[in-house]
Amino acid sequence: MCVVFDRNESIIKAVSVVYPNVLHLACIWHLWKNVCGYFRKSKESISDLYYSMAKAYRKEDFDYLTAKIEKVDSRVKKYLQEDGYEKWSRCHSPVNKGRMMTSNITECINGYLVEARKLPIYGFLEEARILSGSWICKNSEIASYTSTTLGRRFDEILTLNGTKALRMTVKASSPYIYSVYESGRRYIVDLESESCSCWRFQIDQIPCAHAVAVLKSKHVKEFGLYCSEYYKPATLVKTYEVPIIPMPDRTGWNVPNSVAEVEVLPLIFKRLPGRPKKGRKKKSNETLSSSTNRCGRCGHEGHNRRSCNFFPKEN
Repeated sequence: MCVVFDRNESIIKAVSVVYPNVLHLACIWHLWKNVCGYFRKSKESISDLYYSMAKAYRKEDFDYLTAKIEKVDSRVKKYLQEDGYEKWSRCHSPVNKGRMMTSNITECINGYLVEARKLPIYGFLEEARILSGSWICKNSEIASYTSTTLGRRFDEILTLNGTKALRMTVKASSPYIYSVYESGRRYIVDLESESCSCWRFQIDQIPCAHAVAVLKSKHVKEFGLYCSEYYKPATLVKTYEVPIIPMPDRTGWNVPNSVAEVEVLPLIFKRLPGRPKKGRKKKSNETLSSSTNRCGRCGHEGHNRRSCNFFPKEN
């Protein structure tokens, strides 16, 4: 188990209290924004290289991409190394975090609760409860209606791997070990340990294209036996089987006198001049919006409406 977040200090403290033995990993999107802020001139040329590094399955591929980034800007390579490859790179992670590379799910929840932040604490908690309750109910229904062996998303991945496997050649070395040839390269698949030399099989815990090619050569039609239990509808139903029970109306609360007599005062603070800001206060390394002009006609950067040549001028 691990927690992927933007490395905010307050979140680190809170997670350490609730989950003391859980590993803290960095969101690759927030890390990329830091790179863009510190090395603006190199961000365009290393964008694809960085994301390929983060998602690489093999350390050999990771080292190859690292060398290419070093040629573009050695400072970027040093910054990523000092940050710790094990915190954001898939192949260096000490735990199998699978496909969870960003904190997008948390950002979605934050976006939903933007208006709720204006409410008193009770109203805010009620909005959070409604969101979580409807989310659990909806996902539980989707999982219970799933008729495929795997969840829809993972079934699509397996179908795509099956398409890629059509272009591969399989040679048997033992009842469990096979050599798979793809575009002049050889990959070793071990069905007994459910592993492949491309490392996708053991990290994603779903048969990669090479493993699918081997299974098809053995006339195996049911690939679900080689997939993780986490991808199956029965497991998804268990994930959402505990509902969030709503609290009764305030008129039905039985509040003890010891609680009702406690007076909770607001925090003492000095109000700053000007209109209060509604948006979240970003850290210095997050305020990375570029000042490049963007055309109002075509939307491209580097020019304005007057100098736009994207659309032909009318005579």
